Amino acid sequence: MTKVSFPLMGDYNIPAYFLLSNVLDVDIVLPPAITVRTISIGSKYSPEFVCMPFKYTLGTMIEAIEKGADTLIQLGGGCRYGYYAELQEKILKDLGYDIRVFNLIIEGKANFRRIYKLFKEIDPKVKIRKMLYYGFITLKMVKYMDHVDEYVRDNIGFEVDEGSFENLKYVMLNDFKKVNNYFELRRLYKKYIKDFLKVPVRKPDNPIKVGIIGELYTIMEPFSNYFLEKELSKNHIVIKRFTNVWYLLIEKKRKIKKYIRDSKKYIKYGLGADGADNVARAKYLCENNFDGIIHIKSSFCTPEIGAMPIINKVCDDLNVPIIFFSFDSMTSEEGIKTRLEAFYDMLEMRKKK
Repeated sequence: MTKVSFPLMGDYNIPAYFLLSNVLDVDIVLPPAITVRTISIGSKYSPEFVCMPFKYTLGTMIEAIEKGADTLIQLGGGCRYGYYAELQEKILKDLGYDIRVFNLIIEGKANFRRIYKLFKEIDPKVKIRKMLYYGFITLKMVKYMDHVDEYVRDNIGFEVDEGSFENLKYVMLNDFKKVNNYFELRRLYKKYIKDFLKVPVRKPDNPIKVGIIGELYTIMEPFSNYFLEKELSKNHIVIKRFTNVWYLLIEKKRKIKKYIRDSKKYIKYGLGADGADNVARAKYLCENNFDGIIHIKSSFCTPEIGAMPIINKVCDDLNVPIIFFSFDSMTSEEGIKTRLEAFYDMLEMRKKK
């Protein structure tokens, strides 16, 4: 039987597994959790100056193949990420692996007909009704997960009992894995929303608020940014992050023109990938009383490199501090933590003034 796998990114392996296991008559092989070994393998076989998400996803692909996968599914994007699948397939075949790689998203767009044809290649017996039904449930699952994450970021820094939110989210995701239909999913979501609201928090009236913007993979895969959000929560900070899968799949196309229009003082055109989005987000954060902004990206991310001086200009004009982090396989975790601590101390002093 065909053994299918896909690269990991945050908790989104859960809806991905749900969709593939319900639509395709195949074995699903989940790669092991991302570790130092993953990035070491990915970096070893990747072009030196390619961006880090390429290396992370290539590393997870190789680890999935080691577990028996023979078919890999990649999700392209609106930048060089859209070309990963072809190049990664060539690298893997040059390494001697007998595999197939399917890219579901081209130029940042998910075309249902195209995805259906690709699924037909993987499993000729795939049914279009089944795909529509479980695709709908998968999208709802993503939406519910992202909504919960937004609430958690807003409150996790103020939980009375450390680990309360994280433990409850772990239980919720395990239950999401087991749903059989939309009504079960919706019932669980409503139950857990109530549970999250009951978690005791001790939140001051005017806490420090920090917005996180930047390149999508580095933002959404915690290992690639050294669990930056977790580090921030230790300092009792409200965290705002815009990019998630629901935004990328459903909202981005509708919002990008508005973002450019709202930021016309600074940009007139798209900058590729999330560049224009992040200029507009920086402006929004500055105008909505956020105390600081953190911009994160992988090294060699061209759209974000283009956006950074514009974002810096926005923050200078509106007098909001910003710090930039660029991650690669040689980035020092201790260096990141030291800079974060210094940034927090500066925000705290400004807040007291």
